[in-house]
Amino acid sequence: MQASLTDLTRVFARIGILSFGGPAAQIALMHRELVDERRWLTEEEFLRGLSFCMMLPGPEAMQLATWAGWKQRGTAGGLIAGLLFVLPGAAVVLALAMIYASFGSVPLVRALFEGVQAAVIVIVFEALLRVARRALTRRSHALIAFAAFLGLFALNLPFPVIILAAGLWGALTATGATSEASPPPPNMIRTTFRSAALWATIWLAPLALLALLEGGLLTQIGLFFSQLAVVTFGGAYAVLAWMTQAVVQEKGWLSLPQMIDGLGLAETTPGPLILVTEFVGYLAAHREGGLLWGVAGALVALWATFAPCFLWIFAGAPWIDRLAHAPRLSAALSGITAAVVGVIANLGLWFAAHVLFDRVGLWQAGPLRLLHPEWTSLDPVALLLALAAALLLLRLRLPLPLVLALCAGASAAVAWL
Repeated sequence: MQASLTDLTRVFARIGILSFGGPAAQIALMHRELVDERRWLTEEEFLRGLSFCMMLPGPEAMQLATWAGWKQRGTAGGLIAGLLFVLPGAAVVLALAMIYASFGSVPLVRALFEGVQAAVIVIVFEALLRVARRALTRRSHALIAFAAFLGLFALNLPFPVIILAAGLWGALTATGATSEASPPPPNMIRTTFRSAALWATIWLAPLALLALLEGGLLTQIGLFFSQLAVVTFGGAYAVLAWMTQAVVQEKGWLSLPQMIDGLGLAETTPGPLILVTEFVGYLAAHREGGLLWGVAGALVALWATFAPCFLWIFAGAPWIDRLAHAPRLSAALSGITAAVVGVIANLGLWFAAHVLFDRVGLWQAGPLRLLHPEWTSLDPVALLLALAAALLLLRLRLPLPLVLALCAGASAAVAWL
């Protein structure tokens, strides 16, 4: 059954507004709307599209929405579905970033966000458990995850190197029979190249023009998040540690507490978690030029983060039916997904050390570089809030927005006293 553009717009506007809870909840919502209720997609088509989107860099739920729209109404349908999945959350994050930049240093507001930071530690470790259950199905996957963790946590290897190595290892160690697919027709290859060239131009031309006209911070934001868009395999959590290190330690665009606050805000809004890049873009530019410059920074970050998604989908979607004949590609994806477990573990420990301790140093010996928190600087309030968040989220399974609100309120109450 094929949807009209009017129906497609109405359904994906609803999905975009209700897409809370991260990619798992967003994918489940789309499955209910598109497969169970409206029969726009069969179960097999939905799963094939999901597998394809998980192989791509970028937010898989947003790309799944774009693919579903493309499947129904071609490029126009893909644009409508993808944009409606992102724009409601983007509007909310922009409003929250503007409020945060104006009032985030007020003591009471600062105390509220300290409670959110403690809850974010648990949110990241919950994501770690969820991804590990899905990804670590073999002993070799566990070894890849451990190696990825050591590479980041102890050796400070670049994130793209970790992802590339995991993918190559998975592909080279693939087992099982290889099924052969018929050669693709020449017109399919030509169409793919034309589509890739068009959407790569749409993505990169505005950034090139920005570099010519501005050549400063906004250009740096566009280039950084474009680079990030190419390596964001495994979801937002997989790249948050690298992004945090880059924007906090190397570029100095945000402080670490601001970065963690941004993650907490993005967790409470509809849309993909990677919308935290919009928060980063706003705050980085706001520091340099105020409100309008901050809005420009947010828009540049949004463009660089999400424009590539349309390139991946519109160029690659016609090839989805051929993925069943690419076992090495599937094995490479499994290796990358296993590595993501180690990446998220590194992110969780890094966040925990900086939220729970006031002073964190770095111990070095040869190639080893290990975090070294000063135990006397432990913040007992942050520790108690993190333990409370773990109880509420993991044991009592309360809704995430409620847990964030409770932790923020408790932190503010302690500061008031």
